[in-house]
Amino acid sequence: METTETAQSPSADDRSAFPRIISVDDHTVEPPGVWQDRLPARYQDAGPRIVRAPLKEMTFLGGKFAPVMGAPGDDGPVGDWWVYEDLHRPLTRLDTAVGYDRDEIRLEVITYEQMRPGSYDVPQRLADMDVNHVQSALCFPTFPRFCGQTFAEAADRELGLLSVRAYNDWMVEEWCGPKARGRLIPLTLVPLWDARLAADEVRRNAARGVRAVAFSEIPPHLGLPSVHTDDWDPFLAACDETGTVIAMHIGSSSRMPSTSADAPPAVGSTITFANCCFSMVDWLMSGKFERFPNLKVMYAEGQIGWIPYILERADVVWEENRAWGGVADKVHRPPSELFADHVYGCFFDDAFGLRNLDAIGVGNVLYETDYPHSDSTWPKSREVGEAQMGHLDADVVERIVRRNAIDLLGLTEDGLWAG
Repeated sequence: METTETAQSPSADDRSAFPRIISVDDHTVEPPGVWQDRLPARYQDAGPRIVRAPLKEMTFLGGKFAPVMGAPGDDGPVGDWWVYEDLHRPLTRLDTAVGYDRDEIRLEVITYEQMRPGSYDVPQRLADMDVNHVQSALCFPTFPRFCGQTFAEAADRELGLLSVRAYNDWMVEEWCGPKARGRLIPLTLVPLWDARLAADEVRRNAARGVRAVAFSEIPPHLGLPSVHTDDWDPFLAACDETGTVIAMHIGSSSRMPSTSADAPPAVGSTITFANCCFSMVDWLMSGKFERFPNLKVMYAEGQIGWIPYILERADVVWEENRAWGGVADKVHRPPSELFADHVYGCFFDDAFGLRNLDAIGVGNVLYETDYPHSDSTWPKSREVGEAQMGHLDADVVERIVRRNAIDLLGLTEDGLWAG
């Protein structure tokens, strides 16, 4: 059963007690017309579109999500499905779980009418942000998946590129448009299959004020080159030149951590940080931060408690083993120093990490709420933050909850996106 919350703007006393949150990891559920309203007529039948249909079967084991769409008239629960070329992907309760009791959240198909409107509607999203003491939010996609890999997997590259651009136009012009009043921060996609086209798209969006782009935590899992190659250099150069932050969300390699093919989702949910851990070591040992000194990367929903040991171990390996370890010629500074200058960890619920903040760095931590996913702290993100940050000085809390995001994403002093 969905619960209701009344949208109320925080009072001045509330704002002084705990800073208004800038969430660097929320999500949008794309409205049905995002692509149908923007793609050329010749692609209307192949481009992403919504179809209402029954569910035939659906499993989520070993980190693999496998839904099967039924035919009209078949038995089974009815949901709204994104259809794109041969892909059938349903909207699920896990896409938008806020407002529902945790014990009632199941892996099930849903329709737009069965989700909280703030998932896809801008004014309703702002109202839900007010309930949650959130001022501004950066939102990752749903149907394209966390770095747009849906379009990279498609057969028609021209349609894929047009779909990436259509999403970005919607993100900038509508989701983060006038109705958002600067409170929604754009995060755009790139065509992952071509680093030069990706660079072009970074520059196209940077010209209209975008400062963040989604990318895969482990590109080889998508059949793409690793960050140890030079293949991504055109894309990285564009990010370096424009001050565009590379945002990597857990699951952006289309492979959630798991231990076995039959492991229940709870196993993967416990170790979701693992891909971020592997990815960060890749970047620290790649030499890219020295070749592109303005590059910044962030790990959405990766949490932060694991970071101190990885930095300690990476420094030991760099100091003792860099000659035979293959990094002596490209990594000239301790990885922990590179981390301090280039990497940001993002969390929504990590008391252990906050108790070890000195080993991470106050300037390298960002706060998030994960709305509207099942892990979200909505509508209690402020209360969670107060409980976990109560031992920290007020200026440290201000940096974690707001200031670091303002500086990283080029927001106004008031924490808004100026476009």
